[in-house]
Order: sequence, then C-alpha cells, then structure tokens
Amino acid sequence: MVELKAEEIFKEFKQHSVAEFFKKNRQMLGYSGMTRSLVTIVHEYVTNSLDACEEAGILPDIMVKVEGTDENKYRLSVGDNGPGIPKNYIGKVLATILAGTKFHRYMQQRGQQGIGASGCTLFSQITTGKPIKAVSATGTGNGYSCNVSLDTVHNKPVISEYKEVDGARRGLMVEGEFADVKYENSDHGIYEYLRRTALSNPHAQIKLVDPSGQEFAFLRAIDTMPLRPKPIKPHPLGLTVNDLIDFAQVSDSRKLSSFLVDTFSRFSQDKANEIGGIAKDVDLSKAPKDISWADAEALVKAFKQVKWISPDATSVIPIGEEQVKVAIKNILNPEFMNVVERKPRVFRGGVPFIVEAAVAYGGNAGKKTSEGYEGNILRFANRVPLLFDSGTCAITAAAKTVDWKRYNIDIENQPISVFINVSSVYIPYSGVGKEAISQEDEIIDEIKLAIMEAARGVQRYISGKMHINHETNKYKTITRYTEQLAKDLADLTGEDKARIDKSLAKLVTKHYPKAMIQGEDEDGEVTAENAPDDGEEAEEQE
Repeated sequence: MVELKAEEIFKEFKQHSVAEFFKKNRQMLGYSGMTRSLVTIVHEYVTNSLDACEEAGILPDIMVKVEGTDENKYRLSVGDNGPGIPKNYIGKVLATILAGTKFHRYMQQRGQQGIGASGCTLFSQITTGKPIKAVSATGTGNGYSCNVSLDTVHNKPVISEYKEVDGARRGLMVEGEFADVKYENSDHGIYEYLRRTALSNPHAQIKLVDPSGQEFAFLRAIDTMPLRPKPIKPHPLGLTVNDLIDFAQVSDSRKLSSFLVDTFSRFSQDKANEIGGIAKDVDLSKAPKDISWADAEALVKAFKQVKWISPDATSVIPIGEEQVKVAIKNILNPEFMNVVERKPRVFRGGVPFIVEAAVAYGGNAGKKTSEGYEGNILRFANRVPLLFDSGTCAITAAAKTVDWKRYNIDIENQPISVFINVSSVYIPYSGVGKEAISQEDEIIDEIKLAIMEAARGVQRYISGKMHINHETNKYKTITRYTEQLAKDLADLTGEDKARIDKSLAKLVTKHYPKAMIQGEDEDGEVTAENAPDDGEEAEEQE
C-alpha cells in the first residue's frame, strides 16, 4: 500500500455552505417520508404566517390550498393577511438558511432557527427544479411578485421575474411545486395538522382546500389577540458553566458583579453580594472577560444555593386557561374537561418555560376504533402541533409515567384526549425538523405534574358519574316494586293507594337524591361537583 502525505490528503479539503449540507441531509429538516414532507412544508409556512400576524397585531386569516399535478407531486400555496415582507428582505426570508428575525431574540416565537421557509425553497428545487413564487404587499395598494430560488453553494437567494402588482391585498402568499410528497387523510396529514393548529390558536381562522377541491374551515373561536411576549434576560437557574463564560465574553460591564446584575433577570446588587459571600474565592471586581472556568463553576454552584424569584413570564405567553377551554369545546366538544396552567419554570441555559395541560373526556375526545375508543395525546410546542416522532418526545415520555388507573382513567379504552402545550423562549427540539421536544428532566417532571393536576379534576367527574349511575340503577330497581307494594299495603290496611304510592316515592327519592335532576347541569349533563371523590366516600354516604 502506498502511503499518502498529509498534503496529498488535504488537497480535497473544502468548505461547504450550510445550504449544501441540508441539501444532502434533507431528512434533518423533516423531509423524510412523503406525507410528512408535505405536512412539514405546510407547518413552516403556517407558523411563519401566525408569527407575522401576531407581531403586527393582526387576527390571522390563513388559506392553504393543495392541488395534485402528477403522481406524488403537488402545487401548494399558503396565503395570509399579515404585514407582508418588504421587497429587500424577501430573498433573505425565503432563500437564506439561518437568517431571520427570531434566533437572536430572547423571547417566545414559533420559529427559532431561520431555516423553515428557506428549507421549503430548497426542497422544491431538489425535487422539481422549480423556484418558489411569492406575492407580497405591506399595505393596501401596490405590492410585488417574484420567483425565489436558493444558490446552495453560497447560501444566497436568487430573485427572478420581479414585477409590481397593482391592488395587491396586504399579506404574503407563497406558492411552490413539490415532488416526493403525498396528501393523506390521516392522523398525520395536513387536515389533522391544521385542525390541531386551530385548537392551539383559537384566535386564528384557517381554511383548507384539499386536492379534490373540498373546502374545510376552522373558524376563529375568539376575537382577541394573544398578548405579545417581551424579550427578557436569561434566569440564573439553569445556566451552565459554558453559558456563563459565553455571556461574560461579550459583556460591556467593567466588573463581574455589575455583569451579573446587567445580564441576568432577578439579579439585584444584594443578590450579587449574596453570591459573593458563597463563592468567596471569586473576585467579583475583576473584568467579566477575565473569568476563568473555575470562577464560572463556583458561581453556577452558588446560583443553586440561593432562593430566586420565579422567572419573568413576560417573555413566555401560554395559550391561557380560558382560551384552551374555548378551543377544546369548539374542536372536541367534550362531556367534561379540566385545564391547568403551571407556574413558570427554567431548564438548562436559564430558559423559562410554562406547561399547560388539559384532559378532555367524552364528546369527540380520543379516537374511535373498531372496538370502541382509545385515548390520544395532543402535543404542542409554542402553540404548534407536533404530529411526528412522538416516541422520542418529552411529552410522550411524561404521559407514560402517569399512573392513569389512579385517576379512574383507562387511557387505552376511553374517549380521552390529553392536551399538552409547552411554551418557552427556546424549545429544545430533539431535531431540526422540530417534531419532538428533547427529554430534559426538568421539562418531563413539569409536564407530568401538569397532567396529574388536570387528571385529578377528571377523576372527580368520572367517580361522581359512576356514583350517580350506581345510585340511579338502585333507584330504578326499587321503583319497579313501589307500585305493587303500594297496592298490597292498600289492600292490607285499607288506606288510599295513591297516598301510599306518593309516600313511597318520596321515601325512595330521599335515599337516592343524586338519581334525580340534581345530578344535571343547565345543559342536561351529569355533573360531579357534589359527588364523592372516590368509591369509599360513596359507600360511607350510603
């Protein structure tokens, strides 16, 4: 074998753009399977539209249209009524990977990486060789249209066929043709994705036209915009040693103590003094850029030994308990539901997050099967549905650890829907495709607590319903014999049969009050507010 010198080997050394990398690894962007690929495209465009509308203070109206052009080839268009994109930014938004308005801001947004829309342009190019068409107007009146493609070698946009458009409607419309994709009516298809998007975004109105021309409308359930998150500083809890050093290297503060106060939330000068008293070997008067690994380790250890105020929640805006109730009633119309919203928590990097959970029972909750019903888990991150990769997701992992029988819930055989939304400045997705949340211990624990809290309300309802049914059956059984008993007593005593019958009915009702209309609400549905929490209390009351 002939030995090669290092100089010969490194003649092939080349630097590649990030666009070239994703061109060869499109599965990392979520393009791994025909049905999933089409849903990924819709996901990227719809989430961008929702973010843009909300940031501009506009109630979103989104139209999705899918047309089949050939076998496993579709033309897809997504339009919105948002603020549009200025013409000098259209190429950067739709055809420059890792460029955008989101990655560098410490606030909650659906998109995070600046990859999504550009990834769609790339996928169109590598499957059909065609560009993306865009029509945009930033106000009423004139707009523009153009074709956008991606120069993968240099990760730069290529704009062609640009022209002005008179009377364009405010907003953005993107249209592209994609191959190696498939439209499917399933739990992992576009319809289900948009249905769940409407569930987690009750302020949005979404319309879908499928390849057969059939139209579906997910109407707006509320007419109020969600609060806008505000950029905040990272929280000291959850910071790693490397995080602290990275922040210190770009700080303009003159001292470590002022760096801590200026850079992190909930950090006062008194708190800095308290930290200094614990990490006594760290000189807080030195320049932040002079911090050593040992200094950072001591500070991070000290952070965990003091009490902190909860993270500032202004950067993280959950859907909201009332909005979740309205949305679930609008989409699932369950017999009963319980919704909870947990307090803000932090995970690594000092990132705040909030978990919302709901457990819905009956109605259209769960999934119908040939043998009856089975429960399902509806996963969301920053209001965005997660349809794929459920097995690796923190939400699924948390749900599996819940002892459902403890709450009188049979998750495999009852019409149960478990709704989980994780809102955060930064969602730690397990892949660039953003379909599963990484299994961080802090997040799993918080999701489990939220599910358990929501399940307790359903437990009370189901227990109460079981008790009412048990009491009603007893009531019905006894009343079958009261008429004959009244007749026999009247014959023996000579008393009036009607009076005896009325007295017996009153006696039975007194013993089984929950079998009467007291067990119904204004809609005629059985409630559990006054029912015992479990079977033991039911037996004691009997």
